[in-house]
Amino acid sequence: MALDKILTVQGRAVPFMGEDIDTDRIIPARFMKCVTFDGLGEFAFFDSRKEFEKAGKVHPMDDPRFSGASILISGANFGCGSSREHAPQSLYRAGIRAIVAESFAEIFFGNSTTLGIPCVSLPREQLNRLAQLIQEKPATVVSIDLGSMQLTAGDWKAPISLNSSARQALTEGKWDPIAELLESADSIQSVASRQPYISGY
Repeated sequence: MALDKILTVQGRAVPFMGEDIDTDRIIPARFMKCVTFDGLGEFAFFDSRKEFEKAGKVHPMDDPRFSGASILISGANFGCGSSREHAPQSLYRAGIRAIVAESFAEIFFGNSTTLGIPCVSLPREQLNRLAQLIQEKPATVVSIDLGSMQLTAGDWKAPISLNSSARQALTEGKWDPIAELLESADSIQSVASRQPYISGY
C-alpha cells in the first residue's frame, strides 16, 4: 500500500517551550523495555509532567485547553541527546502529527520524518509569537502547508523551513524507507534471482 503524501498538517497546537529538550525528557529510558512501540503515548514527557504536578502546576500536555492538540511547539535543538527512536514514536502515539521548533537534533529529525511527522522550523521571534498566540487562544487551528512552506494560525502567517530531502519525502509519500522496501519486494526478488551467488548458477 502506497504511503500517504503529507502535504498539509492541520489541527490545534500545544506549546511546550524550552531549549535542548532531549529524548530522555520526551520519553524516559525506563519505558524503553517494550517489544513494540504500542502504548508509548501515555509516557510522553512522563517525568516532566510529574515535576509540574509536584510543583502544583499543569503541564501543557495535561492542560485541558490543549487537549487533542496534534501540533507541538517548542524551542531550539528539540530532540537532542540519545538517538532513541522511542521519542518520536511516543509523540506520535500521543497524537502529535507535526512539530514546530527553532531547530531540531539531526537524528530525532530523521526518526520523526520516517514516521511521517514534519519537523518544521521558525525563527525565534516568530516562534515566540506563535506560542503566545496559542496560549491566548488555544482553540486556534494551525495549518502547516508543505507545498507553500507556510504556517497559518488564525489570521497570522509565517514562512517555515524544512530541508528539501525531508520535504520531498513527505510530499511524495516516500517518507518510510522500510515501507518502500516492502512494496518493492517483487522487484528485489527479480534482481536477486539473477545473481549467481543467490540462484546458484
